[in-house]
Amino acid sequence: MSLRVSDLRVYYRTLKGDVKALDGVSFTMDDGEILGLAGESGCGKTTLGKSLIRMDGRMRHMGGTVELDGRELPVGDDRRMNDFRFREVSLIPQYSMSAMNPTRKIGKMVAELLRSRGATLDRGELETRLELVELPTEVLERYPIELSGGMKQRMVMVISTLLDPSLLIADEVTSALDVSTQKAVARALLGFRDAGFVKSMIFVTHDLALTSHLADTIMVMYAGKLAEKAPARTVVTAPRHPYTKLLVDSLPEVGVRHADKKLAGIAGSPPSLLDPPAGCRFRERCPIAGDECGQEPPVTEVGPGHLVACWRA
Repeated sequence: MSLRVSDLRVYYRTLKGDVKALDGVSFTMDDGEILGLAGESGCGKTTLGKSLIRMDGRMRHMGGTVELDGRELPVGDDRRMNDFRFREVSLIPQYSMSAMNPTRKIGKMVAELLRSRGATLDRGELETRLELVELPTEVLERYPIELSGGMKQRMVMVISTLLDPSLLIADEVTSALDVSTQKAVARALLGFRDAGFVKSMIFVTHDLALTSHLADTIMVMYAGKLAEKAPARTVVTAPRHPYTKLLVDSLPEVGVRHADKKLAGIAGSPPSLLDPPAGCRFRERCPIAGDECGQEPPVTEVGPGHLVACWRA
């Protein structure tokens, strides 16, 4: 088993109290698996990704465990986690186009980063990875400002995988890119997995359509909880959770005119995670909610690899 997350709870400290951004999330990933992590803004996707590598000063590990390749990650201890970062678990940050040092040429910056981790630069290996993401070797002699947004994104992807991490977390890496560049980035991520540069990958995104083409499995989150997790095709074609169904129904379809089928959003807003409601957190927006939804639904396996947290699934 590549990754096992058990009852992970991470809160944000604020002046008004603790924001329960992750409130008891459990899931597993296999070796070689790409997991798409989807949901609305504020559902806990980015918090989950960040908590697996580095929590910021506002985040508190309130409970739960994370195991990677049979070893428990000390996610609540920033100093101890330093031994695991980049070698065992690595991150392509959400704002990776501004992640590189603007005062260093890229080749020199990469060499300095590797030395800080006790590694040396293998020029041939680096050029192989640049070729995989369709970047010329000349970029190593340039400053970051000389690269386009898409080129910066792909360069950061190369840097994040230079130490062959077991788990790569790609946080919203396609959100600011045009469609053709999104396709190139998605193709490069698959190439990293297929070439063995990374073992498993978590792809954090709002884009269910893109995720369904890239990921093996999709996990949908809502208000800090797991709503549904299933093979990608199952999530798109046969979702069982009402929230997932509404997300899928809100996607535009190629060739369908607005006059024939109007796009529908999801009525209402997610609950405040300062004081989340008891029971199912989606019930105030759910079209099929019943009295039993006042109790928290268990995560139930309704099919092979298909988990749903809904009383009526």
